[in-house]
Amino acid sequence: MKKSELIELLATKAEVSKAAAARMLETLTQTVMTSVKKGESFTIAGFGTFKQAQRAARKGRNPATGEAIKIGAMKTARFTPAAAFKAVVDPRAAAKKAAKKAEAAPAKKAVKAAAKAPAKKAAAKKK
Repeated sequence: MKKSELIELLATKAEVSKAAAARMLETLTQTVMTSVKKGESFTIAGFGTFKQAQRAARKGRNPATGEAIKIGAMKTARFTPAAAFKAVVDPRAAAKKAAKKAEAAPAKKAVKAAAKAPAKKAAAKKK
């Protein structure tokens, strides 16, 4: 989807003009970029989190000459999708995760119950 298509969709869904939808989208993108630039994370519940990440300096190769080059450290943006987003993209993955969680739940309850149970006292030996 292109930006112009998104603006049309926003205008239709929100029942506003395309100009107003474009301003809303521009405000959102500018706010995300400003927050990430400052080092803050920007979370949209049910969608995901945008945050700043640091890449370490490393060695690389010039593809034209094969010569080794140094690539400096840099800041980059990262996006981590929310669980709801992942479930929409791949429902099978969400189902697998839920199944694993269901299998692990009884085991966790048994461990917690064992930890709460009072320890049995050993019988004193008679000589």
